[in-house]
Amino acid sequence: MARLNTLLSAVCLLVVLAFALPAAAYDQPLGLNLGFTSFMDGGPPAGPGWYFTEYIQLYNGDHLRDFPPAPHGDVDAWVSLNQLIYQSDQPLLLGGKWGLDVIVPLACIDADPAAPDNAAGVGDILVGPFLQWDPIMGANGPVLMHRVELQMIFPTGKYDDEKALNPGANHYSFNPYWAATWFVTPKLTATCRVHYLWNANNNDAFSPSPSLVVDNRRPGEVFHANFATSYEVMPKQLRVGANGYYLRQISDSKWSGPGLATNPSEREQVFGVGPGAMWSFSKDMHLFFNMYFESHVKNRPEGERFNLRFVYHF
Repeated sequence: MARLNTLLSAVCLLVVLAFALPAAAYDQPLGLNLGFTSFMDGGPPAGPGWYFTEYIQLYNGDHLRDFPPAPHGDVDAWVSLNQLIYQSDQPLLLGGKWGLDVIVPLACIDADPAAPDNAAGVGDILVGPFLQWDPIMGANGPVLMHRVELQMIFPTGKYDDEKALNPGANHYSFNPYWAATWFVTPKLTATCRVHYLWNANNNDAFSPSPSLVVDNRRPGEVFHANFATSYEVMPKQLRVGANGYYLRQISDSKWSGPGLATNPSEREQVFGVGPGAMWSFSKDMHLFFNMYFESHVKNRPEGERFNLRFVYHF
């Protein structure tokens, strides 16, 4: 199900709200993998083979932080990620077994106060080749399982340069990550997924007004991570725990156009944390539910996320 996570990232990109009043930040995709993946992300739940994952996430941002024109506006987004993963049983490099995941996102976005939007449609497709290592075993079972994926996000989603909000970002992104799950005990686990995001130029960027023309836009680089801890309360059936995410923009976004300039104070940041649960119907079928409440927000919406994820191994 770790793969699912990877696609999650893609999904986020799909919501790539370039909340793009360029001079006012909100430049990163709203839907980066912030909380799409959580428990047991370091490895697939049932070994090699094909996996299908469906994600449904509701995001409600009731505050637009550091956005002078509309500090109390709302942003609502429904995101559906449709993910297909193949995990081989063939070692490729340093014992890691190769695999591939593909995510096709769908998004519906609504903003208040009203902004020009193109906010319902197919998002940017994510393709991620990965290496999955077999679990490192101990006396009482697995100790560590981990994976590296080279996620690529392609500008295939619905986009209109006259709209402030779009399902597609209209630029290529590279979002590699490392995910790992550590079995503290056979029942207690700790999981993390660490991403680095690099964005290319959007050469057909949205201009908020005739007096503020944007020729192209390039969002800054970002560090973001998911983390979770879970405890098995019903053997092979139910895990409960806490999950969270953190995002910090580490370089300035860049815009090209008359009178535009970068501003370090516009870098984005958010921290989210909340409860979660994982129900296993069998070794091949799993359902996740996660909630997140955001704080420490800079230059982006602040709100709550509710995430439902279904994983099936063929």
